[in-house]
Amino acid sequence: VQLQASGGGLVQTGGSLRLSCAASGLTFSDANMEWFRQAPGKEREFVGDISWNGGSTYAEFMEGRSTIFRDNAKNMVYLQMFNLKPEDTAVYYCATSRLHGKHVRPSDVDYWGQGTQVTVSS
Repeated sequence: VQLQASGGGLVQTGGSLRLSCAASGLTFSDANMEWFRQAPGKEREFVGDISWNGGSTYAEFMEGRSTIFRDNAKNMVYLQMFNLKPEDTAVYYCATSRLHGKHVRPSDVDYWGQGTQVTVSS
């Protein structure tokens, strides 16, 4: 399984970014796709996910500021983030898990992508 995240970058407070994750080596339409992030000195934390059948959940800090969607024909999952804040600065990872929902932990992840850096300037 390979997961390739992209789309990170530098954005000003209040800006938007769309992260992408390309997946291969798995039956994508059967996979729950996760987004996590890790800021310097902090633990990796759940951002949101989308289940194999399209149901999405979000961490409280991302509720109303993000949308996760998937394109099964392209084996792609996306994290669209709005109204970004400096505290959103982190490396963002896509992942797959046998579980789904806001209580998914890093230990529940089956495969990780390599991460993409998001930096929000104040």
